[in-house]
Amino acid sequence: MNANAISSHVAVLLQQSIALLQPALESEEPRRCVDVTGGRGGHSAALLEVLGSADMLLILDRDPSAISALRKRFAHETRVQIHQASFSQITEVLNRLGWDKVDAILADLGVSSPQLDEAERGFSFLRDGPLDMRMDPTTGISAADWLAGATETEIARVLRDYGEERFARAIARKIVKQRETARLISTTQLATLIAEAVPRHDPGLNPATRSFQGIRIFINHELEELESFLPQAMAALRARGRLAVISFHSLEDRIVKRFFRADAYRVSSDLPLRASEIPPLPWHTIGKAIRADFQEIQNNPRSRSAVLRVAERSDRHAA
Repeated sequence: MNANAISSHVAVLLQQSIALLQPALESEEPRRCVDVTGGRGGHSAALLEVLGSADMLLILDRDPSAISALRKRFAHETRVQIHQASFSQITEVLNRLGWDKVDAILADLGVSSPQLDEAERGFSFLRDGPLDMRMDPTTGISAADWLAGATETEIARVLRDYGEERFARAIARKIVKQRETARLISTTQLATLIAEAVPRHDPGLNPATRSFQGIRIFINHELEELESFLPQAMAALRARGRLAVISFHSLEDRIVKRFFRADAYRVSSDLPLRASEIPPLPWHTIGKAIRADFQEIQNNPRSRSAVLRVAERSDRHAA
């Protein structure tokens, strides 16, 4: 692992997320919190600063490199439990630990700075490396292997649905044509091919941006993981416990926003019910979505697209 991996990562919306979780940490009982996307430990360290000596913090990450860095960073911290697991496995890990309910959960979605900065991970079109893109390189199929076998229609669908790439069909066609000669094995190869296939792109945006995003999301099942995680996380919270989620693109944020609105639990206004007969929602959002301010974006350009949403579990649904 790069020696500068920890220092290179700047936690996004750090103070805002901790401040919005803090009201859930006012219990006099020992508190339990979960950072389900530990990364290099920025948010975890900030949570520990507001926790007491009797409190506990569970940190999850599915990236073995992140787990190694977290164990080194918090090696002497007795309040921390670290487990390699996807955030969609939160219920399984909590059951294993015997934790019934927790006070606060934080999720910082997407790819981390060290993952982008380390060429061998294959996440970045700015650095030449093997075309991998797996958050856990020990499981699943690499981007190179998938691109070698997927049909043109499948590739176009992933680029369009997950990358929101308007030239998905042209890129997919060129990928299939290219592999007739030789398979794509490096990030630079793919980025160059995409640039040749895209007739025009937004100023300031690398033409490979959307395609790399779409492939990465697909390879790591990121949207499916998120949809599985959210109800598990809310079920794990005690009454008035809080869940904070930081997302980085519209597909993630749309899922979080819809879940936090609790649409599936809302009663139709057409039903003839008195106000007292309408069941309370199991949770409610806290304030409006928060974005990085100008100063944070100047200090950390990767925070530009970040959106923070927070929801609180209701009393009657968190027995």
